[in-house]
Amino acid sequence: MGVADLGLPVDVPSTALFTDHYELTMLQAALKSGTAGRRSVFEVFTRRLPDGRRYGVVGGTGRVLDAVENFRFDADVLRFLRERRVVDEQTLEWLAGYRFGGDIWGYPEGEVYFPGSPIMRVEGSFGECVLLETVILSILNHDSAIAAAASRMSSAAQGRPLIEMGARRTHELAAVAASRAAYLGGFTSTSDLAAGFRYNIPTVGTSAHAFTLLHDSERDAFRAQVDSLGRDTTLLVDTYDVAEAVRTAVEIAGPELGSVRIDSGDLLLVAHRVRHQLDELGARNTRIIVTSDLDEYAIASLAAAPVDAYGVGTQLVTGSGHPTASMVYKLVARAGSGDAGAPLVPVAKKSTGGKTSIGGRKWAARRLDAYGVAEAEVVGTGPVPDALTGRQLLVELVKGGEVVAREPLDAARERHAAARANLPLSATQLSRGEPVLPTEYVHRGSGS
Repeated sequence: MGVADLGLPVDVPSTALFTDHYELTMLQAALKSGTAGRRSVFEVFTRRLPDGRRYGVVGGTGRVLDAVENFRFDADVLRFLRERRVVDEQTLEWLAGYRFGGDIWGYPEGEVYFPGSPIMRVEGSFGECVLLETVILSILNHDSAIAAAASRMSSAAQGRPLIEMGARRTHELAAVAASRAAYLGGFTSTSDLAAGFRYNIPTVGTSAHAFTLLHDSERDAFRAQVDSLGRDTTLLVDTYDVAEAVRTAVEIAGPELGSVRIDSGDLLLVAHRVRHQLDELGARNTRIIVTSDLDEYAIASLAAAPVDAYGVGTQLVTGSGHPTASMVYKLVARAGSGDAGAPLVPVAKKSTGGKTSIGGRKWAARRLDAYGVAEAEVVGTGPVPDALTGRQLLVELVKGGEVVAREPLDAARERHAAARANLPLSATQLSRGEPVLPTEYVHRGSGS
């Protein structure tokens, strides 16, 4: 299945320069020393979750697969590297034929993860794997951060729809990725048309304060919008006086008015007043949408308010205070020699300051309690214990350089809802706390 099979209309350009300078210089040195071809295993993981977060959400896997497929050094890229003298001619010749031919395993997109979870495992020669570090991390770190924030917000919303509307608060391309990650995490729609075009996410939108201010009166603005977009439209009622705007809106659209939007003030108080007024005017089915710098805490505080939907922008696209998932890409095993059948040797960085890692090619499984609720993330090397063979988390994503696990975004969205529902109830608490599942390590050999 290719990108076109999923109805994704935008081609992805070459991703070869979405990398760091030192990855190419490491490649050059490894080629010269004869170690670039050694079988190697890299893993993506995080050592900790952001403060107060109980779980992480794997976001961006589908975009990683696109990036790996399009990691090609074309003539223009090679010319740039030659002119800048980034690497020598031998390395440029190697790069000209670069195609990732290894294997990638990972947690499926939408799955939850915890400190130490081997979120993605990249296997192949050192040369072909080391080049992918930056592009993989840039995608997973960004999208997982947004997906985690979206998940917390959708949990706080308790089933009420969430609209992603943060495009104007971030880089124009990051906005598209953020919309995708937000939809994965539980949002229902986006205001960003590029995200709708690229990923088939439902798009919504009506008008801003500028439209009201354009007209000679609020009544004229509402009349123009209803005449053009119909009675089911959403009218923005806080440009001047909210009570007067609601009265005017119902006079013009009638009780069939679709929604009103509140974008300022004490949202809890205003929402109650607007609901009472709408009901008195006979517009009992008119929905109330609130916006205005919402985050998961503000959404939770409105749980008892008569709010029908939330629009979220800045806090979502910045990860609600945590714009990265702090994932790293580390070599955890490599062949003892350049021979094709050489066994893997576990390797790990040892340092102070909390940056140590655990060597060995790892598997991961989630153990359930007697009630079928997740109770531990088990990570290990070597054979998987019989009791956990049916609970393994990593799936094959790329085999021999070919993508084998591309899927529609809706599949990852549904997977996340199921994974979150399988966690202990405390996972969705917004109070400070440790990860909801402990990570247990099982070492049973090198895992080669």
